[in-house]
Amino acid sequence: MYKYYGIALIIVILDQWTKWLIVQNMELRERISIWDPWLGILSHRNRGAAWGMLQGQMWIFFIVTIVVVIGIIYYFHKHAKGKHFFAVSLMILLGGTLGNFIDRLFRGEVVDFMQVVIPIVNYNFPIFNIADAALTISIIMIIITLLLEERAEKKKVK
Repeated sequence: MYKYYGIALIIVILDQWTKWLIVQNMELRERISIWDPWLGILSHRNRGAAWGMLQGQMWIFFIVTIVVVIGIIYYFHKHAKGKHFFAVSLMILLGGTLGNFIDRLFRGEVVDFMQVVIPIVNYNFPIFNIADAALTISIIMIIITLLLEERAEKKKVK
C-alpha cells in the first residue's frame, strides 16, 4: 500500500518545480503565449482558494488542509485496499492538497500559472497550477469510483 505514496510525492515535486520555474523566470503578471488565444503561461499569485475565494484567510486553509490530509490518509488505509483506481485517486488528491499547502505555508500565497481562454464564449478560465489540476482530476476519479461501486452494489442486489 505504501508504494502509492510515490504518486503523491511525484505530484508534489512536479508542482513545486513548475512553480519554482515560474517564480525564478517570470515577473508577476508576465505572460508567455503557448497557443494563442487558447493557452498561455501567466505568472499569477493567489492568496485565497479556487477563483480567489477567502482571500487572506490562511488560518482556514491550514486547518482545512490538515483535516483533509488526515481524511485522505484514513480513507486510503481503510477503504482503498485492493482498489487500485481508488488508491491512485486518493494519492493524486493528497499530492495536489500538499502542493498548494506548501505554497501557503512557505510563500503565504499559491503560485498559479496555467491560463486557458475559451474565446468562442469569451471566457477566461481561472488561472491554475499542477496541484489544482491534480485536485480536479482526483475528484473526477473518486466520483467515477463511487459511481462504479454503486453500480456494482445494485448488480449484487438483483
